[in-house]
Amino acid sequence: MARIQTPNRVRGTQDIFRDDERRFAHVQSTFDRVRRLYCFERVEVPVFEDTQVFARSIGETTDVVSKEMYTFPDRGNDSLTLRPEFTAGIARAYITGGWQQYAPLKLVTSGAVFRYERPQKGRYRQFHQIDAEILGAPEPAADVELLCLADQLLHELGIADGVTLQLNTLGDAETRDAWRAALVAHFEAHRAELSEDSLARLDKNPLRILDSKDPRDRPVADSAPDIDAYLTAEARAFFDAVTAGLDAAGVKWTRNARLVRGLDYYRHTAFEFVTDRLGAQGTVLAGGRYDGLVESLGGPATAGVGWAAGIERLAMLLEEPVVSGPDVVVVIEDDAAQAEATAALAKLRRAGVSAELVATGSPRKRYDKALKLDPAETVTFHADGHAFRVLRGTGRAQAVIG
Repeated sequence: MARIQTPNRVRGTQDIFRDDERRFAHVQSTFDRVRRLYCFERVEVPVFEDTQVFARSIGETTDVVSKEMYTFPDRGNDSLTLRPEFTAGIARAYITGGWQQYAPLKLVTSGAVFRYERPQKGRYRQFHQIDAEILGAPEPAADVELLCLADQLLHELGIADGVTLQLNTLGDAETRDAWRAALVAHFEAHRAELSEDSLARLDKNPLRILDSKDPRDRPVADSAPDIDAYLTAEARAFFDAVTAGLDAAGVKWTRNARLVRGLDYYRHTAFEFVTDRLGAQGTVLAGGRYDGLVESLGGPATAGVGWAAGIERLAMLLEEPVVSGPDVVVVIEDDAAQAEATAALAKLRRAGVSAELVATGSPRKRYDKALKLDPAETVTFHADGHAFRVLRGTGRAQAVIG
């Protein structure tokens, strides 16, 4: 008989197990605990959406839409896309679900996202994000709230050391239009020095040239005019209010005047938490204000600000996870005590005590297995009247079993 070939794991995916899963779960549980402190509600949105949700919100000219989305026709010949991020789906749900009546809304979600890109350290084609958004709050206090949430999360994960919050303003619409015109004029004067990708961005997305990683673009980008010369009084006041709020909350930040978001609906605050511990791709959490996003999807004018972080990349920064054993291991010394031991095991678990059963092998091997599990307490059931005795521990099991 021919040997059956085992299918390989798809490139860019992962099986999360043991220490990796413990780190992964620690990020999620810490995020859930911290978001409760800030009174954020949890939502769930579909894994796939109409392709236009992402094409219109992320932008046709971005690499995500043009190169990285998993898009396919379904049996009804509708174009669907696996979500490459969460914000667009939440904005769509805000419109179609009638969530405007609850604004301002503070929301979080998490789960798998999908991008067809070259797998590298901490980056996969199916990966996982945590996401936080505030919709319907135009005040700079909302930006401060989200940044404080992110900062506290990183501190409670124990990875804040070596992570820097880089902050910039993209101004209001008037600021952005004036700055964009100045950038286009600057880049047009240096067309011959730009890369092919930057030349393609010049007409539709010139701000993205500022964060180009191509060495050919860096001299031109570095000499481009800063946004500060074009800030309106209102835009400057907004940014000052954000930085004052961060200072009052004790959140450390640094200005990065080259930090941008390319799409026109982005406004005011843009930010990234960056580390040098993950190589060249050092961003661990990023976001900004997107006051025009809901409108771009056909909804009412709605202020929005949010951030996302890759769970895998956060998990890579964690210390070695502590593995704790069960509260109790129940050992069956004699098979005649199986029923009594099973009943006691169920009683322990119903009482909120984590418990494991060891019932195979010789009696000596059973005790060895029990000790290797490193429980806080070990009890054994034996054949003499099917009674049990505590081998070690605090006696908690004795109290529960009675």
